[in-house]
Amino acid sequence: MNQWTLPDYVEDMLPDEAVYLESLRRSILDLYQTHGYLYVIPPMLEYIESLNSNGQDMDLDTFKVVDQLSGRLMGVRADITPQVARIDAHLIQNDEVTRLSYAGSVLRTKPASFLQSREPFQIGAELYGFNGIEADLEIQTLLIKTLNTIGIKNPVFDFNHLDIFTTLIASSGMGRDQIDLLYQAMQKKDKSEVVDLTKSMDKKNREALIALVSLYGDVNILKEAEKVLPKDKAIQNALQFLTQIDKALKANPIKISYDLSDIRGYQYHNGLVFSVYADNCYSPIALGGRYDNIGASFGRNRPATGFTMDLKNIVTLFPNGKKAKAILAPQLKDTALEKAIESLRQKGEIVAIDLFGNMNAIENNCDRILIQDANKAWKVKTV
Repeated sequence: MNQWTLPDYVEDMLPDEAVYLESLRRSILDLYQTHGYLYVIPPMLEYIESLNSNGQDMDLDTFKVVDQLSGRLMGVRADITPQVARIDAHLIQNDEVTRLSYAGSVLRTKPASFLQSREPFQIGAELYGFNGIEADLEIQTLLIKTLNTIGIKNPVFDFNHLDIFTTLIASSGMGRDQIDLLYQAMQKKDKSEVVDLTKSMDKKNREALIALVSLYGDVNILKEAEKVLPKDKAIQNALQFLTQIDKALKANPIKISYDLSDIRGYQYHNGLVFSVYADNCYSPIALGGRYDNIGASFGRNRPATGFTMDLKNIVTLFPNGKKAKAILAPQLKDTALEKAIESLRQKGEIVAIDLFGNMNAIENNCDRILIQDANKAWKVKTV
């Protein structure tokens, strides 16, 4: 094997992509700052107990190492969300609303899909301390602005409320393994598998779970759900909540849909969950929702809602066609030239020095050169 070969689903980012990702990161974090979200930078490595507060799935995603100092098991973070929850619980300790943002690489034992990296670059925002719909709407509005900053037009927001699923299985007597199988069947919309897995359930809840597989579409699907699902208070409240979300967001330049069988993250999410899709993208470009119980493992259970997205995935799916062009300047000992170069750089221009004295401007991504005019003044000229 060649020494320069990288592991599967791990890759370098070359200059054009890296510059684009960094530009997006700066613009997005600046957006979050204007909305009161404080930037935090958690460590890449933590004790495994802290990283796996999201459950078994995160444990399987986590690379593990033994700490040579303490002998304890540590993990390389596979998700920044539990780290931010730990920061809210133990370092900030604010009883009021806390808004936090983050951006950084994570490492996973396997990719989320065959098109994605095992080293995503996560960016997101979290809101702690308020359990009203206003917090959910603030997070979704911020995500809409994030997508607009990136330049993604007409995204599809796909909503569900996990109280529907958890209410239906609460009295089922199913174990964790069986619920996991039911989750997989729901995600695949495999009605026959759902039928088979729910044989031992009471008729009313079983029929409701089977119905969930077909309950997806626009806001009208919520009316259909009211007809076919049990008249349980928690289920009816969940459907009313989704209707409120629809009314509050429909004026935005997004398409809203509902999928009552999408129970992604049911192990740690509660209440509203959502996935965001874009044209010609078959997997979500952003995920979010409520996870009010995420702080429990850190001894401080607070309402929490937020979203996350992978900027590496965004850069791959929506490549930037624009390249920042540079100015090529000669390598000379000339005070006036040095001042001209510094002045251009202070204005935000990219100025590269021609070290060889015969560099090709076009091949080096330079569309201009710095030359002396007849009066010995340094001027920028288009090539």
